[in-house]
Parts: sequence; structure tokens; C-alpha cells
Amino acid sequence: MQLGMVGLGRMGANMSERLRLGDHEVIGYDRNPEVSEVASLADLVERLKPPRVTWVMVPSGDPTEQTINELSELLDGGDLIVDGGNSNFRDSMRRGEELKQKGLRFIDAGTSGGIWGLKVGYCLMVGGSEEAFKHLEPALKTLAPEAGYAHVGPVGAGHFTKMVHNGIEYAMLQSYAEGFEILKSSDFDLDMYQISALWNHGSVVRSWLLELAESAFEKDADLSGIKGYVDDSGEGRWTVFEAINENVPAPTIAASLFARFVSRQDDSFAMKVIAALRNEFGGHAVKRE
Repeated sequence: MQLGMVGLGRMGANMSERLRLGDHEVIGYDRNPEVSEVASLADLVERLKPPRVTWVMVPSGDPTEQTINELSELLDGGDLIVDGGNSNFRDSMRRGEELKQKGLRFIDAGTSGGIWGLKVGYCLMVGGSEEAFKHLEPALKTLAPEAGYAHVGPVGAGHFTKMVHNGIEYAMLQSYAEGFEILKSSDFDLDMYQISALWNHGSVVRSWLLELAESAFEKDADLSGIKGYVDDSGEGRWTVFEAINENVPAPTIAASLFARFVSRQDDSFAMKVIAALRNEFGGHAVKRE
């Protein structure tokens, strides 16, 4: 099938290449003229054959909002917009309704796979109408590994599922991180690479994430070239918000999110308060600056 890919960063470019390897025709647009195949979104739409399919892979928030708004003014009734980024599912539900009023179809495709997707495929969690899903399915089948894509529900369901997926990812990463720190801090001279490789053979905690840890420790056993600063892209926060809205206890995911905040503090004031209070009530020693 033919489609236009909007956003040719690491994800968009790799997805375009995988689609082309599957004999699909992809026309790419990016704000960077050095990588873009067309000069503008208008040029992209002009080159696509009706019913047009445009797949948006730009950062969530304003970039996605502006891109979809511009496309909605250029496309015709029956054309399809796919948001494959990490948008908030409530924004996707709103966009779906707005585009429906203009006669346009919309799919929110939660996409997981990162930089490895080109080689091994992308896991795709798709929200939208059954008809729109069927129209897009040839591309989904090429992008995903076997059994790696699914129509999970109406518009919004795709990004909601991806949001929870990422919340789970936060907790899994934190568990591995804490475990390896306990190992590293012990009196035993343990080899993190050896242990991660060992656990990947028959252990109940084996996983692709642990395989990636094994790869990282093989390159640098002490991770000495990495600063312990961890950002968050939003999905972990949204997962915690929705857990609160639904009255669902999610202490592990919430704690893993807050642990990332701690990583960004060179000298936490909260930790200063705790140190001061321990000194006040128990005479515990404090370290002075």
C-alpha cells in the first residue's frame, strides 16, 4: 500500500525503511529538508492517492496537535490519519471526534519497539474503527513481527494500552535497577555481566530488558560512562493519574515514577530534611557541605 510518513526521526525513518522492505510505497516528510522527500505537508498530500493514508510520528503534545490540524485541512473525506506517537489517549479520543466531523478517519497506534523495531518489528496497539483498521492492516502486518499487532478497541484504546504498557515498563526497569544496585553494593565482588547473562538462561526473571542489561554490562561493567539521570516521557505519569481516576492501587508503578524524579536531584532538599530530623530526634550524624 501507499502511505505518507510524517516525521523521519529514529522511529519514523526506521518504520519507513521496514515498510519499503515489505514492498510498500512510502513518501516521507520531515521539517528537516535534508531528510524530507517533499517540501511540505501539502506536497505530501498532493502525491498520495485517495483514499490517502498519513502516518504521524512526531513528538506528542503541540507537535502532534499542529501536524494533525494541518493535515485535516489538506486531506479529503475518507482519508486516514494514523498517530503512532505517544499521545495521551484522551487527546486521541478528542482528535478522533474532531476528524470524524470532517469526514476523516483516525487511528491511534501505540507503537513499541524503539531502535530495534527495524530489525525485529514493532508491537502495535491499534485503536479505531474496524473498517479503518482493515484498511491499514497491510502496513501493520509488515511493521510488526508475527502476532505483534492487534485491534484493541475504538479510538483512544491504542494509546491507552500503550500508556499502561509503558507504566509497566517503568516498574520493570526500576526492579532490575534496584536489584543490580544491591548486588553491586554487596561485600562480594560480583560481575554484573556474568549475573545478567546467567539470569537470561532459565531464570524466571529473564526478559528482553535483561538481555539489554547484559549487553550494557558487557560494554561497561560499572556503567562508569553513564550519569544516573533518568527522564520520563509522560506515559508513566499518565498511568498513575488513570490509576487514581479508576481507584486502582498501583504503588509499584507510582514508586518507579517518583524514583526517576530523585535521579534528577544532585542534592535533594527532601533528603536534607530527613537528615536534619534524624539529627534532631536521635542525634544521628549529618554530612556537612
